[in-house]
Amino acid sequence: MSEAGNWCLIESDPGVFTELIHKFGVTGVQVEELWSLDQDQFESLNPVYGLIFLFKWTADHEPSGSVVMDSRLEKIFFAKQVISNACATQAILSVLMNICSPDVKLGTTLQDFKDFCASFDAVMKGLALSNSESIRTVHNSFSHQTLFEFDAKKPDKDDDVFHFVSYIPFEGRIYELDGLNEGPIDHGAIGDNWTETVRPIIEARMQRYKEGEIHFNLLAVVEDKIQKYNKALAASGVSEEETQRLKMMLMDEESRRSRWKMENIRRRHNYLPIIMEMLKLLAQRGQLNAVYEKAKEKTVQMNQAKAAKRAK
Repeated sequence: MSEAGNWCLIESDPGVFTELIHKFGVTGVQVEELWSLDQDQFESLNPVYGLIFLFKWTADHEPSGSVVMDSRLEKIFFAKQVISNACATQAILSVLMNICSPDVKLGTTLQDFKDFCASFDAVMKGLALSNSESIRTVHNSFSHQTLFEFDAKKPDKDDDVFHFVSYIPFEGRIYELDGLNEGPIDHGAIGDNWTETVRPIIEARMQRYKEGEIHFNLLAVVEDKIQKYNKALAASGVSEEETQRLKMMLMDEESRRSRWKMENIRRRHNYLPIIMEMLKLLAQRGQLNAVYEKAKEKTVQMNQAKAAKRAK
């Protein structure tokens, strides 16, 4: 897989993904984390434009649906993944590029990219994405600042490797978009409610893993709540009670956006200078070796526990 100028790893977090989307210039959407697959979780977030599923990748995975290789590829935006570490952004783009709603605007960056590679096949779309300076710059804006440059380390056979895929409703059917597959996976008709239909598909995927496996994360791309509440407040015939409720929810969402912004600033902050000063101070006090040995012992214990878990 190509490095294509290097793409950083991105944390699976709704605040990170929402800011990433807005930095692309997209309006009308945000990202929410789902803590369960209960239907009421989905209903509280309607409309849901797509789902992004994070899981532990295994080499023996086989698609559970049929691979789309026909004329539908002319309408569905699907790109092969040719970039290391970019599967988070690719999963987000897989949802955004396939949203058909007047409430969502892609903005100049993504609309120009979509138009540019509209006639490309999946491999060429992936290569175009890997060479998009504007998309890579936004993606890498979430890289951690460091004092040192390290050579990229490829995971060995014992490392856990995680991967993002997307699920979208498109023209009456549910598709799984995974850049490691040859094409979109058709999971059948949407039914009355696409989120209700997709739930057992995701549940079946989770059940393939050993009992007790918890390394999953599910994010939903939904309508921007600030836009949603403002639109509801502007509607005619809203009762006073409903107006107050909407204003409270709007304030809560604006407060949460402020927290997300602060958390993202902290994610980007370079903490190494203060860490180096703390290490110097510990050395001056003669306490550094004891701290090092304790950390070393804890690392050995963690590696042993990890190895024991794999052996089960």
